[in-house]
Amino acid sequence: MKLSALTLPVLFASALPALAYDPSWPDLSAALYDSRTLNDGAEYIAIDVPYRTADDARTQVAAQVSAPDGLLLGSVTLILDENPMPVSAVFTLDQPQPRFFFDVTMRVNGPTPLHVVAETTDGQLFVAEAYVKTSGQGACSAPPGSDLKEALATLGDMTISIDQLTGSGAGADKLSALSLRQRRLDLDISHPSNSGMQMNQITLLFVPMRYVENVEIDLDGADYVDLTGSISLSENPRVSLGIPGQTQSVDVTMTDTDGTVTQAEKRLTGY
Repeated sequence: MKLSALTLPVLFASALPALAYDPSWPDLSAALYDSRTLNDGAEYIAIDVPYRTADDARTQVAAQVSAPDGLLLGSVTLILDENPMPVSAVFTLDQPQPRFFFDVTMRVNGPTPLHVVAETTDGQLFVAEAYVKTSGQGACSAPPGSDLKEALATLGDMTISIDQLTGSGAGADKLSALSLRQRRLDLDISHPSNSGMQMNQITLLFVPMRYVENVEIDLDGADYVDLTGSISLSENPRVSLGIPGQTQSVDVTMTDTDGTVTQAEKRLTGY
């Protein structure tokens, strides 16, 4: 099921104790998951984020997720608790998987706890948390990094590349054996990802909100994963995913909040 980030609640009760520096999490978790139990996912979710962002407007957030034995992952959600749109990326697995890797470039508006929530196909929820500091640039309201007219001229262009997926970051060792059986798909999307909070430096008017709303990724002619985006995606976002090593073809359809639809494909002969 495809979800619009505009309809996602911006406010989630956790079975885990809230972090001392995270006053938002109890309300966020309650709003998003109501009375559902959020199990400790530290054993299954390894988050990789910098201690402090080098660039608030383009920060890599990655995680390797594995399902408990005998279960499959149905979705993985990235929450940046203090961002204006906390539910920052939702990966819905059209083909449920025993493991899933993602790495996305995000806007981090200020120092924030972040959570990765994995839902298995039997309805269980597992959560892991991390914290990232920023340099105080206020990324969601920072001026666009490129000329808007030039950005619109290439809006929706996509480049697909494939590489070997290897484990990295804290906690990744326990999942590295899983990653070796996958390859890494890197998808570069040309899009200004306007947050609606940015001001045109010439007209002093706010730039209308427009961002990547949905990315459908099909492998070998079958649905694989749908990404629901948000204003937290960086300008010209890069989305990286783990895909099965035997994949022969990749087809991508991007839809933004203005209804623009573009497509890209790659044939992987020899893999």
